[in-house]
Amino acid sequence: MTPATNPVVEHRPDEQRYVITVDGEPAGFTEYRDRGEQRVFFHTEVDDRFAGQGLASTLVTEALADVRAGGKRVVPVCPYWAKYVKKREQETADVVDPVTPEVTKWLRGRLG
Repeated sequence: MTPATNPVVEHRPDEQRYVITVDGEPAGFTEYRDRGEQRVFFHTEVDDRFAGQGLASTLVTEALADVRAGGKRVVPVCPYWAKYVKKREQETADVVDPVTPEVTKWLRGRLG
């Protein structure tokens, strides 16, 4: 598969998500809920048509940079986020909080 050209990540606070587009076409997203100073990421998805092009990594990298710039902290409930921050522990430790039972319970209440 050819690598994606011109991927763009956009924060959509009204939708509580970051969206990645390729040549203007929606390719994936990551969803969150804010809990005080924490941004709890719980779901990341890339459309099958764009699989294998590194878009999930680009999406999470950009979202993480945005969270860091905004002075918030990340809680990686989403399995992709958890894998991403574990793999890059040294670069992400300053902005990542652990997933605790309290956070999980809070998130369940928010998502219904």
